[in-house]
Amino acid sequence: MSQLHPKVLVFRFSSFGDVLQSLSIAGCIKEQWKNAEIHFCTREDFVPLFQSHSDIQKVWSISKKGSWRELIHLAQTLRAENWTHIYDCHNNLRSRVICYFLNGFLGFRKWIRGHQFLRRPIYRWKRFLLFRFRWNLFPKPFSGQGALLKPLEKWGLRAASPSTPQLYFSLDFNKEVEKKLKPQFPQKFVALAPSAAFLLKRWPLNYFKEVIQSMAHIDFVILGGPEDTFASELVEVAPERVFNWIGQLSLLESAWVVAQSTALVANDTGLMHVAEQVGRPCVALMGPAPFGFPSRVTTRVLERELDCRPCSKHGQGPCINKETYQKCLVDILPAEVIECLKAFGVDND
Repeated sequence: MSQLHPKVLVFRFSSFGDVLQSLSIAGCIKEQWKNAEIHFCTREDFVPLFQSHSDIQKVWSISKKGSWRELIHLAQTLRAENWTHIYDCHNNLRSRVICYFLNGFLGFRKWIRGHQFLRRPIYRWKRFLLFRFRWNLFPKPFSGQGALLKPLEKWGLRAASPSTPQLYFSLDFNKEVEKKLKPQFPQKFVALAPSAAFLLKRWPLNYFKEVIQSMAHIDFVILGGPEDTFASELVEVAPERVFNWIGQLSLLESAWVVAQSTALVANDTGLMHVAEQVGRPCVALMGPAPFGFPSRVTTRVLERELDCRPCSKHGQGPCINKETYQKCLVDILPAEVIECLKAFGVDND
């Protein structure tokens, strides 16, 4: 395949937020290489996020556990394809194993296979300096999407976020989910994502309650996984206008709800990136973690500059602030979130 018709393979297996951000790779490439054929390789439970993307021609997958036999079989299958460009934007053991078969150890067979190869850097030394000595050499803020796009410059591409949407829903899916959810949804609502993978990344639940109480003319929809039942008590604030869908939706259905919302209020979690990729306004409550900051102007970031922040790679803690536990989020007051939502126009009739 000639350079006029690039055939590109991109690897990103997990996690939910990172997979969502990686969707922009396809859009970025396609905006500049109109004739590119783009394939993604991901984990099987994330395949639905890629399948309806207008710039992605095929999705390859592995199971969540991904046995060695499965990895090698997939690598052998992929090797039969005539790739011109390969981008390992995950850079973990599984992607390295597959790329070894495709590209040779450390890329020494690159010239034999005839493709251009990229691997996203992890910057382990910078991370060590940050968390061990509080010496931050990373860009501030550190855009997760920007970090995934930056390596594409080596292919002569501009590392710019493509236009939204970058997350799509098929016509059949739209019909199915509308039949399931639409009759029980308000016409206009704000979506709330009160959970996060780690407790330290969660804005206080009482603050979410204050937002609901203060915006008495607004309907709210609560989103989360099966393990997020703690947030169900938000319904008690105003049962007539708070809709609880915690643990009842798939990832793609939750994303669809965000796409229908007027705005999203979210902790540093995957649904924040959903809002970015479907072009919805978002209030992002950024706490202890340093990576994966939002990238688009449709998102308003609320954060506090503290000497103790960031304290851990993913926000797993422990909190090291000696003055107030979880000060980075506790100091972000409900009034600030309400002001952002009003600026988005959610309280307009």
